[in-house]
Amino acid sequence: MGELTEKIKGNANELSGNTKQAIAEMTDNERLEREGERQERKGEAQQFVGEVEGKLGNDI
Repeated sequence: MGELTEKIKGNANELSGNTKQAIAEMTDNERLEREGERQERKGEAQQFVGEVEGKLGNDI
């Protein structure tokens, strides 16, 4: 996958994770909050991979 693809997927996962966390706080749903946190971290990791790919010229 390319740099841009990873960054887009990362942004989408971060947004979804943040949304789940907000809903979880409003509904006092601990399971959904944990799920949102995991998804946000996954998105952060994907963005990092995209940045690394960009710096290495997709040679990884």
